[in-house]
Amino acid sequence: MNLFNLLMIITFVIGYLFIAIEHVSKINKTSIALLMAIVCWILQFASGTASHEKNIEWLGEHMANISQIVFFLLGALTIVEIINAHKGFSILSNAIEPKSKKKLLWTIGFISFFLSSILDNLTTTIIMVTLLRKLLDSNEDRLLLGGTVVVAANAGGAWTPIGDVTTTMLWIGGQLSTVNIIKVLFLPSLVCLVAFLAMIGIFLKGEFTSNPVSVKEEKEPMGNIVFWLGVICLISVPLFKIYTGLPPFMGMMFGLGLMWLFTDFVHTGIPTREHLRVPAIMTSIDVSGVLFFLGILLCIDALQTAGILYNLANWMDNTIGNSEFVAIAIGLASAVVDNVPLVAAVMGMYDLSTYPMDSSFWNLVAYCAGTGGSILVVGSAAGIAFMGLERVQFFWYLRRIGIAAFVGYFAGIGTFKLAQFF
Repeated sequence: MNLFNLLMIITFVIGYLFIAIEHVSKINKTSIALLMAIVCWILQFASGTASHEKNIEWLGEHMANISQIVFFLLGALTIVEIINAHKGFSILSNAIEPKSKKKLLWTIGFISFFLSSILDNLTTTIIMVTLLRKLLDSNEDRLLLGGTVVVAANAGGAWTPIGDVTTTMLWIGGQLSTVNIIKVLFLPSLVCLVAFLAMIGIFLKGEFTSNPVSVKEEKEPMGNIVFWLGVICLISVPLFKIYTGLPPFMGMMFGLGLMWLFTDFVHTGIPTREHLRVPAIMTSIDVSGVLFFLGILLCIDALQTAGILYNLANWMDNTIGNSEFVAIAIGLASAVVDNVPLVAAVMGMYDLSTYPMDSSFWNLVAYCAGTGGSILVVGSAAGIAFMGLERVQFFWYLRRIGIAAFVGYFAGIGTFKLAQFF
């Protein structure tokens, strides 16, 4: 390992530490993530391991991929905020009125689990956390339920080819087939969620002193239509990708364009409805959360470009040896760094001649990479979105959500192994 790679690792560790102790240092995690990313790329350029032109090319490729995710996130946040501004979520929030905290926990968990399977874990988290903010005032119960959304969305995304980026990568790469993913990974993913919910239920006892929704919200003009149009636009994103072959962010932007056109058409010229038009609504979007997401992914890509993640994967392969343990370790590592480059590294290490399509190894990689990121709040796109939306503290999540997610992770692995005997 050269000096620049060592400095890059030190930069990542120090930056990661400051992100984790944001509530103590009072330094915004977005500034840390951006600085960490830029410093890592400066070190990559200065290392001399590749020409300046080659580094520029790599940076451009990574930015192209990251931009797709960022624009996807911006589009999803804007659509959700348009629905929220029209009070469209009152259709759901007014319908969910369980006084029992545990009943609400299981309801939110299963809605997130199945919604993520047809959308993706990031979009599902944005929708469900926004709904929770309509249901409950800011308190620990709401944060516990928000953490539940993250775990449920990640588990739900692991068993369909469109529910999680890493599963989609393995599906497109030919490591997994559609029917196999659903057949083999549904039960382990479900057990992962159920085990998690059973543990979190320990912290959610009793009933709410008042209904979670204390006041029935009156929808804004066109609220019902905007709600259903938004839902259709979000659900149609995977279908858009399948039938056009275009990246998912294009489908999200197409949906945003439709909603923008519709709201302009119905609200233009009515002064009392200016707050319902997209330019006004966009001022409510949490841009700092999006930039935090950008910084984290850019930093991870720098580590990948430097070969650090690939060396980590090789080290695990040589040290651990057993392929199943490697898959489990990849899942645990994805709690710390993004699962996308880790899975990409594994796909590069093992070809289809070694492990053919739908082999047990690829199935386990898909499950572990999809659910392992739930253990830490920064381990998945869903967790990062939750952290940005609710200002969640790193160690609070680790203590109250991470331990239960860890148990659920291994419960699912146990189920996967047990199912192989039948």
